[in-house]
Amino acid sequence: MDDRNDLIQHSAAVPVKSANGHAIDSALPATSLPAAPNCGKPDRIATGIKGLDDILNGGLPKGHLYLIEGDPGTGKTTIALQFLLEGIRQGENVIYVTLSESKSELEQVAHSHGWATDGLQIYEMVPPQDDLSAEAQYTVFHPSEVELADTITAILEQVDETKPQRVVFDSLSELRMLARDPLKYRRQILALKRHFAGRSCTVLLLDDRTAEGSHDLQLQSIAHGVIMMQSLERDFGIKRRRLEVRKLRGSSYREGFHDYTIETGGLVIFPRLIAAEHKPGFERKPVPSGFKELDELFGGGIDTGTSTLFIGPAGCGKSTIALRYAMSAAQRGEKAMIFTFDEAFATLIERAKGLGLDTTECMANGRLEIQQIDPAELAPGEFVSRVRKLVEEQNLRVLVIDSMNGFLNAMPHEQFLAMQLHELLAYLGQQGVATILTLAQHGFIGTMQTPVDVSYLADTVLLFRYFEYAGEIRQALSVIKKRSGRHERTIRELKFNEGSLSVGEALKDFKGVLSGIPNFIGSSSKVENSPAS
Repeated sequence: MDDRNDLIQHSAAVPVKSANGHAIDSALPATSLPAAPNCGKPDRIATGIKGLDDILNGGLPKGHLYLIEGDPGTGKTTIALQFLLEGIRQGENVIYVTLSESKSELEQVAHSHGWATDGLQIYEMVPPQDDLSAEAQYTVFHPSEVELADTITAILEQVDETKPQRVVFDSLSELRMLARDPLKYRRQILALKRHFAGRSCTVLLLDDRTAEGSHDLQLQSIAHGVIMMQSLERDFGIKRRRLEVRKLRGSSYREGFHDYTIETGGLVIFPRLIAAEHKPGFERKPVPSGFKELDELFGGGIDTGTSTLFIGPAGCGKSTIALRYAMSAAQRGEKAMIFTFDEAFATLIERAKGLGLDTTECMANGRLEIQQIDPAELAPGEFVSRVRKLVEEQNLRVLVIDSMNGFLNAMPHEQFLAMQLHELLAYLGQQGVATILTLAQHGFIGTMQTPVDVSYLADTVLLFRYFEYAGEIRQALSVIKKRSGRHERTIRELKFNEGSLSVGEALKDFKGVLSGIPNFIGSSSKVENSPAS
């Protein structure tokens, strides 16, 4: 007998428990259960989304039923279409069973992404136009119009005629309303799962979580795997969308949340960075700045594979010194990148020219890139993905993030910044990249306050300060720590002259420079010839 009969039986049989604790419809024959799978690595199929396949370690295990959960607008339909279109590219038969959207609506979604729908079979389970009642105008498919058994029978007849390798059901909210009873609904999903189990068919069930009672874990316990899609509201800027694989039976996958965006062409998913997956392999050597005195302050320069934090009040020269390091790397033929979160691109270029740092040639040959980042329009995962691409595809050697204040604003929750930053810095260190971070402190003279403490994450810290002397505001800098080797413990003056930038000798004749109001302790003859003059 056709096992579709099992799907349309709604007797009051008492459900029994399987070995794994899931409810089993006792009305279904035991022979309908699939045979135990072979041990070893599961046969996986690509989803059509590079980032998702990376998270799933190659794709979804073949021949199982998966649940895609998410509120409206999170991209469930898009991910389902990409999944089916990938099947078409692999020469497979596919079918999209829609209970909520019309065929024309789905085709419009596909065309908006530039996808051809040739080979995509869409089974539209909706009532004829002439039969729409006044009540039905509020929904495409109303539960009162078709009985659940008839709906399931019609769907499975169409599926069996197509003999697909990939199936999408959109959405389960309609089936849930048709079932009306939670027990009946669970039994139907279990029966669907068994129906497809022996047909080497991979099924995606889409659930928009809009129906009453849809937030329980009943369906998640039935599915072989669960993917949760979320949309986080922010007070300003774009929504932050993220995805999590809640479970994947018998298979390894990358846990945690992964940011994604919906772009023309489909979902772009940015797998969470795990530094431990990337093995180190580089030779540690100094990274010169082009300023002899500055390199001496660092004991020869900052080192490859380390992170350096430039910290101090706004306008004290952090960005300028960072640019000097990036330009020096580009002039040596290495790849350097500056991400600026705060300063406009044109302003940065013009200010650099005024200090004798002309970036034209370095940018023209592609050795130096400067990208202005809008924190309101960028998810942290997307930013990390950009950095990884530069490292792995363009052999990035020097990276500047200017500033951490802007990077912090890109994070919806401050408590996650340190963890995100730790993974990024660990990865960059293992790849031999010299990373420079700038952090603006609150205040100008005297006591400073830091918006977030990330100094413990950096291998080296360069402190900037304003100080007042002889009626002028001047800048000083000093290396506070350097894990990778020795460094000077002196304080030097940073001087911005007309068309040039320089680092002076140690301020040995002054005391209290870091307080902002130093005392001169040298002889009067040294005042005229001092580096601060």
